[in-house]
Amino acid sequence: MNNPEIFNSPLKKRRVLVAPLDWGLGHATRCIPVIFKLLQQNCEVIVAAEGPVKILLQQEFPGLYFIDLIGYRVQYSRNGYWFTVKLLKQIPKLLYRVLAEKRWLAKIINEHKIDMVISDNRPGLNHKKIHCIYITHQLQIKTGNPFTERIAQKIHYYYINKFNACWVPDDPGKINLAGELSHPPALPRIPVIYIGPLSRFEKNVTENKYDLCIVLSGPEPQRSIFEKRLLEELHSFTGRAIVIRGLPGQSLIPTCNNKAVEIKNHLAAAALNTVLLQSGMIICRSGYTSVMDLAKLHKKAILVPTPGQTEQEYLAAYLQKQQLFMCVEQKHFSLPAALKAAETFPFKELNSTQNGFETVIEEWLHNSPKGQ
Repeated sequence: MNNPEIFNSPLKKRRVLVAPLDWGLGHATRCIPVIFKLLQQNCEVIVAAEGPVKILLQQEFPGLYFIDLIGYRVQYSRNGYWFTVKLLKQIPKLLYRVLAEKRWLAKIINEHKIDMVISDNRPGLNHKKIHCIYITHQLQIKTGNPFTERIAQKIHYYYINKFNACWVPDDPGKINLAGELSHPPALPRIPVIYIGPLSRFEKNVTENKYDLCIVLSGPEPQRSIFEKRLLEELHSFTGRAIVIRGLPGQSLIPTCNNKAVEIKNHLAAAALNTVLLQSGMIICRSGYTSVMDLAKLHKKAILVPTPGQTEQEYLAAYLQKQQLFMCVEQKHFSLPAALKAAETFPFKELNSTQNGFETVIEEWLHNSPKGQ
């Protein structure tokens, strides 16, 4: 923990616990604009996290108070074909973690006098004493099988309905970023509020500095497998490129024989915002947070879904069909071929709701009862 003196400020109104899921960094980065807005509203924000998620948010908010919360620590397969199978085997462990975090929250509420909770895809973080919000874009979980998708949705809705409201970071209409994921035929029983895409970035006029920007992210070992292939192909790249490895807290950086290629382990939000705006083409995973960031910045991108991650595979295919982004499977990926295909791809821009979440947070703070 750090900086407990933050609690002594007389200007603070409500103490809000923010807890992002630990599956990659996307859940943490999309919480950044939410935390900024809470601070602007004079809330005391406590962040619950561990590992890379905690490191990333501490770099963005060094003055906040952090509490260690064990993540789900999901293990992934090297072979994308077995991704879902390995995930299903871990369901008992995941359900236990949900129960454990529910007990943890009851203790933390009493110890730290929490007034409200914002849980990004952590279904155990709800309590009857206080107002609890659940953030997710996956109201329909893609498994690749209609039967298991119905079961997964029932289980997910069982937990969602224990919260006071569900915030969906997407637009409410037919033109949206997540398709069936965020717009299923049936919704949870609790109020579902479409708050618009969540992005920590801002669009402004910037001159191009890089021909290509590669942003790596997501679970291991697939992150490293894709990184190795890209670094090999960048040796013969003729333009100027930058690679952001998505590894906050690490110091060692791999070498690349091409002097026109910069490699960074991690960039803080403001620096990454600038780099993305300075880049002519982006290559990244089709994680939903990355998609929201790219849409806000109106950047052209080649999406490469993590093998076996059915959500990312669905998103990439859906967004390519909408001509918002180009998609290439990792097993077929070739840097020269992908860049050549992107030259003729008919990229379109999405005119999306911007900063709608700010109004939602203001109304929530105004209308919700103060806990305890």
